[in-house]
Order: sequence, then C-alpha cells, then structure tokens
Amino acid sequence: MIDHIDLASILFLDIETVSAQPSYEDLSETFQKLWANKGRQALRLSPEDMTPELISSSYKDKAAIFAEYGKIVCISVGIMHRDKEDQKLRLRLKSFANEDEAILLEEFKELLLQYKSIKYICGHNVKEFDVPYMCRRMVVNQMTLPPALDLYGKKPWETKHLLDTLELWKFGDRKNFTSLKVLAAVLDFPSPKDDIDGSQVGRVFWEEGDLDRIAFYCEKDVLATVQLFLRYRRMPILEEEQVHHVERE
Repeated sequence: MIDHIDLASILFLDIETVSAQPSYEDLSETFQKLWANKGRQALRLSPEDMTPELISSSYKDKAAIFAEYGKIVCISVGIMHRDKEDQKLRLRLKSFANEDEAILLEEFKELLLQYKSIKYICGHNVKEFDVPYMCRRMVVNQMTLPPALDLYGKKPWETKHLLDTLELWKFGDRKNFTSLKVLAAVLDFPSPKDDIDGSQVGRVFWEEGDLDRIAFYCEKDVLATVQLFLRYRRMPILEEEQVHHVERE
C-alpha cells in the first residue's frame, strides 16, 4: 500500500502542546468550572472524589492533550529528498515554535500552501491527535483551513493523504496504542526519547521558557517517524549525516 509512494511527496510532522495557562488557578472562572468537570472525566473519578488539589493537578497533567484547554507551541516537520551526487536520501527538519500559537499556525499553513509537491501528511497517531488538534486550534484562532486539513464532511477514502504510522502498525486492531519508543525498540532504530518526554513539555515551556529544547525534542519524534516509515518500506534507516536540522529564525 505505501511502497509506491514517493518519499519526497510526504510531509512528516509532530506537534507539541501545553496547557493554555500555566496553572488551573490562572484560568478564568468560566474555564475553572469547565475544567473541574473535564478533569474529573479525564481521571475517571466521581464528583465526591474530586478534591480541589486533584482538580488543580489534573489541569497541569492533562489539559495539554485537549484542544479546548491547551495550545500548540511547536510543529516540527520533515521533508525527504535524494542527493543529486550520491543519490542518498536526505531529511530536512524544520520547526515552527512560538509562544504565540497563531503565528506558528500561520507559518505552518504557509508551508502547506507553498510546497505543491507535498501530497501526504504523515505522523504517529496523526489522525486522532495531531491533525484534529491543529484543525481545532486553527478554528479557535479564526483561521481558514488549508486544503490538506479541510476535512469537514470528508469520507475515509477522501483522507488517504493522511498517513498514520500507528494505524499502519495496527493492521485493523483498534484496541491498543503502541508508542514510537516501543516500535523503535521492536524494529531496531534509535529511540526519540533521550531527553524529555511529552509529560515534561509543559514544565519546560511554562517554567523554563525553553522553546528550542521543545523544538529539538519534537524534531526527534519526526525523525523517529521517518525511520519507522522506512522500516515499513524495508529500507535502510537514515544515518546521522543524512539528517539536517534547519535552525529556527
């Protein structure tokens, strides 16, 4: 199914998200009430068991995964091409990272509109997380959706341009989630998790303000997704010299 796809026509991506505010206490009264209910649902607790401490901690731990209560701070992308001289595959990684979500979303949207050669978007769990999250946040920021993300009313066969490496691994199984870290171990390519993990992104953003560290971590996930896709194609994985990180402006 995927063997015929031109690797240069795929945009590999990953996003990093954080809570919309540093803490539950920073939310407006309206959103505090909304999160009190959402946090209880996320923790699967009864109203009687949901203490003020649990409400506050649940926001810090869980809010980032919900587009209504979180925001995107980084979108990293990767595009492949073959070197004209040695015909080796090369991967170019670039990150859009900004405290202002609207700016990074606009920059990412411009990329999608600019590169007409991009026919596919690929990510790990991209259909259930990354793409819906980006679309929802674009709506929140009152942006028009680019054609590749305009999925309103689309049938499953009309979204074949979304390649999900998690879905490819499931082979129809709907029960389990398999992480990139696990697949890296199983299929023998370098793990992306050697610095921070997703649960620490909020702290790095709100307490350290280190967007460069978040972007570097996000790019590692993109690289791991590329390596996984190459494994699916029974191709050699990329070596370090084949990967180029574009510095953020």
